Amino acid sequence: MAGSILRPILLATLVAGTLDILSAFVFAGMAGATPIGVLRYVASGPFGEAPTATPGWAAIGLAVHFTIMLCMATAYLLVAPRFAALMRHPIPAGIAYGVLLWLIMYFLVKPLRWPEAPLPHTAWAISNQLFSHCVLTGIPIAWIASRWYRARSAFT
Repeated sequence: MAGSILRPILLATLVAGTLDILSAFVFAGMAGATPIGVLRYVASGPFGEAPTATPGWAAIGLAVHFTIMLCMATAYLLVAPRFAALMRHPIPAGIAYGVLLWLIMYFLVKPLRWPEAPLPHTAWAISNQLFSHCVLTGIPIAWIASRWYRARSAFT
């Protein structure tokens, strides 16, 4: 089973990761930031601010982003089959997972890494963050997991 679960994990990572980073580019672009700036900011999470100003750190930021998404997809695909409701109702499960991811990111990870940064406080910021986490990340991961586990159970 370990080898066979790799495919839906990678698919969920690719789909949700691509949608999420494109969303980040759009929303950051609306605020005047560039995709390179977004990716350098992502790279600054684990590597700090200083090195990310040099060329090439955008690629590292993209790798960091997809690594985080890989963790999110893997966690869901490993936990979801233990709860039948998550398999039967992937849309609400994905929305709930997106909210959970948003809470972890904005109220745990970001305050620990950037304690001076303000938490989201406007309806616009919160809504675009929740849209990205729920619709573009949580739902695709949950939907892919549900489809994969249902297909497996049809053959067993």
